[in-house]
Amino acid sequence: MSPADDHSISPQENESPVAPLPSDASAVDPTVREALAAAARRSAVGHVAPGEAPTSGALLAAMGGVRGLVESILPGLAFLVIFTITQELVASVVAPVIVALGFVIVRLVTRTPVSSALVGVVGVALSAGLALITGRAEDNFLLGFVINAVFLVAIVVSVIVRRPLVGLIATLLVPTAADWREDKAKFRVALIATVLWAGLFSVRLGIELPLYFAEETQALATMKLLLGVPLYAGVLWVTWLLMRTAYGRPTAK
Repeated sequence: MSPADDHSISPQENESPVAPLPSDASAVDPTVREALAAAARRSAVGHVAPGEAPTSGALLAAMGGVRGLVESILPGLAFLVIFTITQELVASVVAPVIVALGFVIVRLVTRTPVSSALVGVVGVALSAGLALITGRAEDNFLLGFVINAVFLVAIVVSVIVRRPLVGLIATLLVPTAADWREDKAKFRVALIATVLWAGLFSVRLGIELPLYFAEETQALATMKLLLGVPLYAGVLWVTWLLMRTAYGRPTAK
């Protein structure tokens, strides 16, 4: 589940939902389960095991640390500042690409993992390409809309089939959480937390799409920043607190 929703694919947007698992975890092939568990640990929720108390350090780590925050925010901020000053499409969409490439170079020089930065470059470049092809600055944000819509649909489907996504992630992280569908408290918390994430993506789309159709590019860029890291961090923190209330207690009989 994904934090800073700017016009690029931020590290938070790139975090994918975990594939639904059978209610009986033993039915999953061990190799497949381990691969899914590794993906869950890399997700934002995975930075704090269910039942543990979240900390500000864990929250920062879930968002990629200080570097991850900078890489998530700066491209969108560059677009907003340059477009506000110049009203020039090319300069506004090319500058974020240059910024994202700079992040990759820094990671290569410092010999740190470059995967998230590379994904960011691809996302920014695709967004810029769409805007340049159509000649409309607001189309720089189309890819972000698609990503948010895909996450929203996946979450809604998980709720409809009564396998809320947050509960599935918890099952992968903590073997003792495998009983979450039988434990009413754990299931309810997983459901509420999952609906909370659906609310995040719904709010983003509900506020940003009208601005897109109204061609209010500056307002759209501003809301992308405001509904990115701040909203993501808030929902993630509440999710951790919710999970702690149920997953830190014995299973209900």
